Amino acid sequence: MPDITRRGAIAAAAITAMTLLAGPGTAQTAATDWPTGPVRVIVGFPAGSSPDTLARLITEPLAERLGQPVVVENKPGAGGVIGVQSMLTGTDGHTFATTINGPLTTSQRLVKDLSYDPATDIAPVALIATSALVLGVNAASPAQDLAGFVELAKSAPGDLTYGSVGQGSGAHLTAELFNAAAGIEMLHVPFTSYAEVTTSIVGNEIDAGFMAPSAALPQVQAGTMRLLGITSAEPSPLAPDVPVIAGQAGLPADFKAELWNAFIAPSGTDPAVIERLNTELNAILQDEAVVEKLLAIGWQAQPGTPEDLTARIEADTAMWGAVIDRVEAAGN
Repeated sequence: MPDITRRGAIAAAAITAMTLLAGPGTAQTAATDWPTGPVRVIVGFPAGSSPDTLARLITEPLAERLGQPVVVENKPGAGGVIGVQSMLTGTDGHTFATTINGPLTTSQRLVKDLSYDPATDIAPVALIATSALVLGVNAASPAQDLAGFVELAKSAPGDLTYGSVGQGSGAHLTAELFNAAAGIEMLHVPFTSYAEVTTSIVGNEIDAGFMAPSAALPQVQAGTMRLLGITSAEPSPLAPDVPVIAGQAGLPADFKAELWNAFIAPSGTDPAVIERLNTELNAILQDEAVVEKLLAIGWQAQPGTPEDLTARIEADTAMWGAVIDRVEAAGN
């Protein structure tokens, strides 16, 4: 054998050996052979909750596309944190999670001794859906629009009350973001559910509240509540007749606050697996039937790349961190 041919054969053998040593984690193997068994998707909320329903809408078509069962497991607790922690114990390459934004953006500030770091322990896969909040008041409120509401709040600092679904919740932090942006001061009254918030607004026990459109719209249709604005950057199909808050009543044109749901993996997950999942999830989120089902439960489909989700996590962590600083400083 000529020397050049011998060297080529040796090089080819070396490459083959390296590929074999790399094992099932190589991109080619993952792309062709994964998944090799059932896929687990942990949801940090109870069965029947909005995040659980969303996860099941996504995982049913995902199973068809992957050719393996996709099993949803509910691990509720600590606002979704328990679910993320449970996912991180999975080391089989087939364990993932869907989560709302809190466990990835605010939990480091709000949960004592959090056992994971979202920046280093989580691999973003895909943003699934977003949900803006609406600002609702009693239908008999003297505030006919957002400008009137801000004027009313400025006329009596600290007198207006607003409800949320708990200290540190998205509704609470959104209201405090709104307070700072509008230059007003309202008193926070925490509840445990949007149903309690809407009931208290309708009963004139509190003045206002930021809430999911799905919680508010039945009251609007009943004529007992008025919606003054929505926190999305653009008009939302979740509440198409409600004007955006951004740019109104002296608020900045870039005012925006959204809740979101994402698909995540443990850090160290093979990039080829993440790419495969992202591709399949984006295809699902562009299916019109899925889009309509998500809208029906209060979520707007939001396909994108892992990098898009990473950027969203970083931006929201910074934004909500600043809000938490202000809340803690004010004792709210």
